[in-house]
Amino acid sequence: MSNANIQEKRILTTGNSACAEGAITAGCLYFAGYPITPSSEIAAYMSRRLPQVNGTFVQMEDELASITSCFGASYAGKKAMTATSGPGLSLMAESIGLGIMLEVPAVIVTIMRGGPSTGQPTNASQSDVYQTRYASHGDYEIIVLAPSTVQEMYDFTIQAFNLSEKYRIPVIVASDGILGQMMEVVNIHSNIELVERKKPQVPPEKYKPFEAFDDDLVPGMAIAGTSYSFYVSGLTHDIEGNPQMTPEAAEVLIKRLCDKIKKARPQINDWEEKHLDDAEIVILAYGINARGVPEAVEQARQKGYKVGLVRLKTLWPFPDEVMERIGQMGASKVIVCEMNNGMIIREVQRFRHLFTVSGITIPTTIPFSPKFIYKKLMEEV
Repeated sequence: MSNANIQEKRILTTGNSACAEGAITAGCLYFAGYPITPSSEIAAYMSRRLPQVNGTFVQMEDELASITSCFGASYAGKKAMTATSGPGLSLMAESIGLGIMLEVPAVIVTIMRGGPSTGQPTNASQSDVYQTRYASHGDYEIIVLAPSTVQEMYDFTIQAFNLSEKYRIPVIVASDGILGQMMEVVNIHSNIELVERKKPQVPPEKYKPFEAFDDDLVPGMAIAGTSYSFYVSGLTHDIEGNPQMTPEAAEVLIKRLCDKIKKARPQINDWEEKHLDDAEIVILAYGINARGVPEAVEQARQKGYKVGLVRLKTLWPFPDEVMERIGQMGASKVIVCEMNNGMIIREVQRFRHLFTVSGITIPTTIPFSPKFIYKKLMEEV
């Protein structure tokens, strides 16, 4: 079954399957992974679908090999993806930093489960939010998307590939065990704009793999094995890829790697908002845990309370813009709902000069129900 044959369909499917089909739609032709609950269905799906589109599926010996294999496939010119859960993402941590240094496009899907350690493999969690941002050592920026529906598992995977290719960076889709396993109707789009990585802008004899000519600070990327000869390294390097151990070299490189994402925040960051025009209190949530918020907000508004909502679609880079917008619209309090002991709330607390911040932050494996959110909201009004 070709990609074109399925783009007009509406199908009932799981989040994990929608994610995998989104990757196929985005043009993914390489998947390397190691099975881990509750993400294993992504690998199983890709093992069936990739041969149908002349792609390659490899079950690797572990997560370390999985992610580095994807980097190699990406430098060979293929869109590549791996999928895992919290313990597997921990094993990928060092290589995430390698991907940042190599400026290699790749997509990492993590289906969060209860932790730490083995934790609760078959349950959901939002406790890996910091791991998606700070898994690797050193200064770097990364892009992390947080779907809330099975449809968004499909859409955000496509978006992750587009962002990865555009900015030459590993992009993480952070979902959870419930959303990965639940079933909903998904629209397989027929009109999708796909982004391809920037090609070299100079002839082979003048090519330097980390030389950025444009204001976006993203270098053109040559494909290994072509007429472009180049060297890349995880070491601090100059624009030719040669290792450089000077403080000046570190400052120039790390600043560019961070600035290419910081400058693009208006194009990267995304969120959903409702009733901000008159809200005195705003509930902020993301992922599976955001699904109960709209009902709780509407119930409160029917009682006369001026409550609004913000659902983050982008977790990292953190969307400071929406925090500033909440302040500009006059809300006096933000309540952060998340299934962990308090992670995103710490980012929101940076804006306490604009509004007060409280949280419903519980390290549970069960998303908050509308009734529970409404009850907690009434304690705040």
